[in-house]
Amino acid sequence: MIDTYRHKGLRKQLVEELRAKGIKDETVLNAILSVPRHFFLDAVFTEQAYSNMPFQIGAGQTISHPYTVAFQTELLQLKKGDRVLEIGTGSGFQTAILCEVGAKVFSIERQRELFLKANRIVPKLGYNAKIKYGDGYKGWPSFGPFDKIIVTCGAPFIPEDLVAQLKPGGIMVIPIGAGKEQEMLLIKKDQDGSFAQSKLGFFSFVPMLKETSK
Repeated sequence: MIDTYRHKGLRKQLVEELRAKGIKDETVLNAILSVPRHFFLDAVFTEQAYSNMPFQIGAGQTISHPYTVAFQTELLQLKKGDRVLEIGTGSGFQTAILCEVGAKVFSIERQRELFLKANRIVPKLGYNAKIKYGDGYKGWPSFGPFDKIIVTCGAPFIPEDLVAQLKPGGIMVIPIGAGKEQEMLLIKKDQDGSFAQSKLGFFSFVPMLKETSK
């Protein structure tokens, strides 16, 4: 895996584009600048890796727009050392961004092909995330509760198990909707266990699948 001066220059351009689109958190922008997105894509897409667009990554899944990755990450209001549950590892790019920001990441992927790929590349880049092959609806209770939860696929509803694994005072970012577009929700859990929701626009994600493939 080679990260050239050209790749770094393209990342700088991407960061400026994201800044112009409204991403303000410099820690998030610096993470986008630091993580080579082209490592997570097939070689044929290397030249397009720093365009603000999604790409197929196998198993019918996609790597999200860099803007979507930055937007969701910024919403988490991450602090170094936060324990973050990620639902939908995918290529591992979002996982790497969370690690680069300083989070302790626990990520679940339903597609075995993508789980195996992410489990190779994320450690190869020096990130120490825990990645599990399984059902994201169930979360990862043995490592909970979590300070933050990020869902990177379209969920038809808010899974109760995920809310239960969110610490009081914690934040969950989740796109909700069963159609082609989902509404991004920011959920804040109160100290008494209740939670408040904010709606933050429409995005397009692959669906959140429940049953683990054979």
